[in-house]
Amino acid sequence: MTITLFHIIVNVSDRYVRCYNAFNMADLSRDDILNLARLARISLTDEEVTEFAGEFSEILKYVEQLNSVNTAGLIPTSQVTGLVNVTRPDDVIDYGYDAEALLCNVPSKQNDLIKVKRMIG
Repeated sequence: MTITLFHIIVNVSDRYVRCYNAFNMADLSRDDILNLARLARISLTDEEVTEFAGEFSEILKYVEQLNSVNTAGLIPTSQVTGLVNVTRPDDVIDYGYDAEALLCNVPSKQNDLIKVKRMIG
């Protein structure tokens, strides 16, 4: 399912089932709610269908309200903090220890690695 501010298109197996534009977006039928439930792979009771129809209509009315906002000339915002890169550099730090000196204290080693018992059964 693809949702945009201008229209809602329900896509099933690359076939467009129904397109809602800003004029009829909030008018969802019982079949539309059942189709959405089928796409989400959930089962709904008759009470839930009625409840969700009202909730979806309210959500779609809000989307219609967003459609009426004039966004001409606005630059899209992808992030607002101004951070560019918050990761540390991947530098090797030499702590002054020799790997062989550290491995001489382990009970079992193989190919300069610590050998442990199998942990997955």
